[in-house]
Amino acid sequence: MRTSDVWTGSDALGEALHLLRMGGSLYCSSEFTAPWGLELPSIEDAVMFHFVTSGVCWLEVGESEPPVLLAPGDLALVPHGGGHRLVSEPGSPAPILFDLPRELVSERYEILRHGGGGAKTTVMCGVASFTHPVAKLLLGLLPAVVTVHAAEAPDSDWIHATLRLIASEARSLQPGGETVVTRLADILVIQVIRSWIERDPAARRGWLGALQDERIGPAVALIHREPGREWTVDALAREVAMSRSAFAARFTSLVGEPPLQYLTRWRMNLAVERLTRENATVADVAGTLGYQSEAAFSRSFKRFVGVSPRQARRRTAAPDAVMLMTQAPAS
Repeated sequence: MRTSDVWTGSDALGEALHLLRMGGSLYCSSEFTAPWGLELPSIEDAVMFHFVTSGVCWLEVGESEPPVLLAPGDLALVPHGGGHRLVSEPGSPAPILFDLPRELVSERYEILRHGGGGAKTTVMCGVASFTHPVAKLLLGLLPAVVTVHAAEAPDSDWIHATLRLIASEARSLQPGGETVVTRLADILVIQVIRSWIERDPAARRGWLGALQDERIGPAVALIHREPGREWTVDALAREVAMSRSAFAARFTSLVGEPPLQYLTRWRMNLAVERLTRENATVADVAGTLGYQSEAAFSRSFKRFVGVSPRQARRRTAAPDAVMLMTQAPAS
């Protein structure tokens, strides 16, 4: 992994959060009057969030999830890019976003006004993409909706302040504004995820639980930091002062697969990212990930991903097969 991708601390979970960096982002100030509804389409590899600044609304995410009531100061994160609806009342008609007129203020910021003229609700909406393998892995473990309710979070003033800054920068996009906006949005999403990790028992199981384990967390972090190193189970066990057998058993129990299989899968996720998004050569990727030859790397890649590195390189998005890593490991 490149030096710029490495967090030098010893906190494995913090290291994973450090790599939650956004790609493209778009923000919309939505002004609704009852009755109203808005359908947000599914967007691949995207995270969407909604922050209610006045009035109330309902968030509907799929048939299996109950509607969520959002009041002023509440923030909802929809982490999987799935289609969903914001409505004044559950079941209200909801036209698709792209069918409604919007005022484009800048390339990253727009204003939407919609509704029947009744009670007013204002919502700050955002959508952003995350491409780093750690980000995809972490976001893939989140529930369909993560909410931070103002009434339950007395320190939620940071949300207001962050969103005010995002809105201000997105409207004008002065020199350096895009960088400011994306970094602020990074902080916003990370804080929501931290809030979920602190209060949801599900965040202490599987891969996330492994990151927080005092022995296995540092081992996972070592794999993330140095994927090209010639790791063995013995070497990883020594790094965290455990016996080989105890380490292998605990790693497999927490992470959901043996250490060297996780190492290979992690390498393949990095390889997909570099081949498809960074346009790296197969030889360069093989060398940085610790393979002695391009042929050995290609065999491993095809076994895990299902296509050859050159086939993957011609694609604009990561092959679905490698995203098996983003599924929640066994508890």
